[in-house]
Amino acid sequence: MAEEHVVYIGKKPVMNYVLAVITQFNEGAKEVSIRARGRAISRAVDVAEIVRNRFLPEVRVKEIKIGTEELPTADGRTANTSTIEIILEKP
Repeated sequence: MAEEHVVYIGKKPVMNYVLAVITQFNEGAKEVSIRARGRAISRAVDVAEIVRNRFLPEVRVKEIKIGTEELPTADGRTANTSTIEIILEKP
């Protein structure tokens, strides 16, 4: 999948990310990846479900990947952070 078909979830309102995903599909993308880590994981799930249930019912979840990233902290140690990638596909 091309890197331009990725939506990174952060602190913005959910509908901003929903619009980004819908825009990707309307521009011809067959797959869109929604990526988030930490507290934004629940927002990523919300985005995927809103896209599927309200706007594009033909879109389905192709794959869900979960994992852990080690991020450096301010004091030099590392902290583990959960990650998720939800891949949506349009038939």
